[in-house]
Amino acid sequence: MDHTENPRSIKYHVKKYLSKHKNRFSGKTVIDFPAGNGVTKQILQDIGAKPIPYDLFPEYFKIDGLECLQANIAEGIPAVAQSADFVLCQEGIEHFSDQLGSFKEFNRILKKGGSLIITTPNYSNLRAKMSYLLSESERFNTIIAPNELDSIWMSDQKVTNEIYYGHIFLIGALKLRCFAKLSGFKIKHIQFTRLKTTSLLLMFLFYPFILISNWITYRKRLRKNKDFNEQTKREVYKEIFNMSINPKILTDGHLFIEFEKEKEVAEVAGDLISVHKQYGIT
Repeated sequence: MDHTENPRSIKYHVKKYLSKHKNRFSGKTVIDFPAGNGVTKQILQDIGAKPIPYDLFPEYFKIDGLECLQANIAEGIPAVAQSADFVLCQEGIEHFSDQLGSFKEFNRILKKGGSLIITTPNYSNLRAKMSYLLSESERFNTIIAPNELDSIWMSDQKVTNEIYYGHIFLIGALKLRCFAKLSGFKIKHIQFTRLKTTSLLLMFLFYPFILISNWITYRKRLRKNKDFNEQTKREVYKEIFNMSINPKILTDGHLFIEFEKEKEVAEVAGDLISVHKQYGIT
């Protein structure tokens, strides 16, 4: 089956997005990591982009005449700093143990103003939230909680010493936002993919409680942390509140987020504010 033609596949929505915005990608350097079987690289070439694919297991890259280089995000991507206009991380972040470190590495290889596009199973939709409540799993009644049997997707010592972990590190929209901010990015666009029926049904039951609970928390946080700049505090908490109650995030099957690089990682620390007061000398 060609997954790029199947609306139930995230590859379909990635192809649709890239094709719609082909003028933005034409002539631009796009680092595709993880590249998988190479389907997205072919799409990028077709719209005039200059893709550079990397993957933990490049031997599974299947596009004839195109090369995929080996890369382990834990060791860094072998690309020159500030060399890419775009980084496409499609169905990868949920496999990375050090997700904040991954964001920082993506920042390193991106030009300022460049875009990081991440897709990942939506751990913020209501079906996922209910699954975590019932069994700490990705999907209740279907998938068991992460474990050392089902969650090791590739460990063939004859091929490589690398281990490909499954969906052990699933991540929601708000934590993605947090990691992005801590590594010099801001959210540029959230793309809706497809509605999950179970999440929609749960919306009718739980949305009033979600709205009220998040509104109460939002108002309480505005009254606290008096040392923070009021405008900054309001902007940050309002963005979090709006994402927390966004019906599209709560019902979408996938997260599909484009981040924009605002600053280098080294510049981020200077803008951070400590919550705790300085400790005395002991």
